Amino acid sequence: MKKNLVVIGYGGQGGWHADHALKSDVVTLRGIYDIKESRIELAKSKGIHTYESFEAAISDPEVDIIVCATPNDVHKDIVIRALKAGKNVVCEKPVALSVADFDDMCAAAKEAGKLFTVHQNRRWDVDYLAIKSIIASGEIGETINIESRVHGSRGIPSDWRCHKPYGGGMILDWGVHLIDQMLQLIPEKIVKIYCENTNITTDEVDDGFHLMMTFASGKRATVEVGTYNFIYMPRFYMQCKNGSAMIEDWQKCCKIAKLKAWNEKEVVPVQTAAGITKTMAPRDEITLDSYEIARPVSDVHDFYRNLVKAVDGTEEQLIKLAEVRRVLLVMENCFKSAEQNKVMDVEI
Repeated sequence: MKKNLVVIGYGGQGGWHADHALKSDVVTLRGIYDIKESRIELAKSKGIHTYESFEAAISDPEVDIIVCATPNDVHKDIVIRALKAGKNVVCEKPVALSVADFDDMCAAAKEAGKLFTVHQNRRWDVDYLAIKSIIASGEIGETINIESRVHGSRGIPSDWRCHKPYGGGMILDWGVHLIDQMLQLIPEKIVKIYCENTNITTDEVDDGFHLMMTFASGKRATVEVGTYNFIYMPRFYMQCKNGSAMIEDWQKCCKIAKLKAWNEKEVVPVQTAAGITKTMAPRDEITLDSYEIARPVSDVHDFYRNLVKAVDGTEEQLIKLAEVRRVLLVMENCFKSAEQNKVMDVEI
């Protein structure tokens, strides 16, 4: 049986949830609520039921699931009130502005006996899934280093994202996605975090950052977001024991270079500006296979299919609260590292 869903905050992401709910095979859009009259009128123009208040929405006995898609700074209050009203809750990310706030939200869910989860929708991104599949297959060996980057050139949008009190900045906006992906790709304890923030277009929040994480095994990860990059670096680059993988951007297939043999009979030097080098000479097809893998098939609405089964108790939640908390811990240490300009020794 379908679950009735209400979206709180009918902005960009709230509209995304509402549109998907209207086409869903597992949830029905019961309605929306927004504090802005213009958003209410927009929903009405599309034939969507609107509530006159947040209280009216969470008091509706027909509502099974509340989706919180508001700016970050008001997530905690909305989530806790909805849970206390007996609703299952999905919250957009970052779910909270601190680990302490998140712990309060989890405690409220436990007390209410209701499901609480976070919409980490970029676990369904096909570029991430391609890298994940290569690691799982072992076709180019054990991971050494993964670099994940998202670059743009327009700065931060002139909305709540550029204001610190509302939870703005790129660590909270994009970092929450890329860090979550990285911790899924390298499921090991983090022992060192170093982060540098940029303030090219604004001084109020970070408009970009460069994060380096070291894991207990020695594996390394780089996560970078930039909003003032007019030539983009690859979306993913991965070094493994037996090769490398690269995805140039969202729309392209993953390129793989797989090592067949380490030694060549004779390395032909290449000419550089100041002389010749064998060290940087390219490999040939005798020792290296180069190919692409097809882009994985992905359906982001599988999040909701899992959610409904988790509410019914027939399937485990895909987005686990312990995983969400771990990402928040990393982000808190990112801010500390950037502020103090030092490597943070951690056990996360």
